[in-house]
Amino acid sequence: MANTSNDEDCDYLFKTVLVGDSAVGKSNLLSRFAKDEFFLDSKPTIGAMLVYDITRRPTFENLTKWLHELREFGNQDMVIVLVGNKSDLKDLREVDVDDAQRLAQLENLCFMETSAKDNLNVEDAFLQMINKIYEIASLKNLNAKKIESNPNLDGKKEIIVVDDDELASFRHNGCCGS
Repeated sequence: MANTSNDEDCDYLFKTVLVGDSAVGKSNLLSRFAKDEFFLDSKPTIGAMLVYDITRRPTFENLTKWLHELREFGNQDMVIVLVGNKSDLKDLREVDVDDAQRLAQLENLCFMETSAKDNLNVEDAFLQMINKIYEIASLKNLNAKKIESNPNLDGKKEIIVVDDDELASFRHNGCCGS
């Protein structure tokens, strides 16, 4: 991961965003532009970072709107990580960690504070999201193999006995075990 950008190689540097409903082709547009690639079988978005600025309370208050959008239009299994950015500006903090942790627990989100400026927890936030996505995908794959090996289960419920310690651990760790 680079610590600096190559801004000096450019005359101008522009930042853009792709916005649109689910499954309209935003990822393929970017892929075509950046790598001249197109994928017929594009995968749905399965991970999102819901980011707010710890020094600006309104950015935290707007999270419910963004969360609603993600849940209404996104993949039902989407892993969402709540990210409080700019932790390097603790003296200007307007959003308490406790408030963010409460929201994360209430909405079953992963949570982490980061500082893009100081490169604090940035990689960890992405890895946390990726690990949770992998965990969910692995469970789905395991369940699919169970149904494949026992076609009588297709469309039926199976009772799985979970050890009390495993259940307690899952409840304690929550979404991402942070």
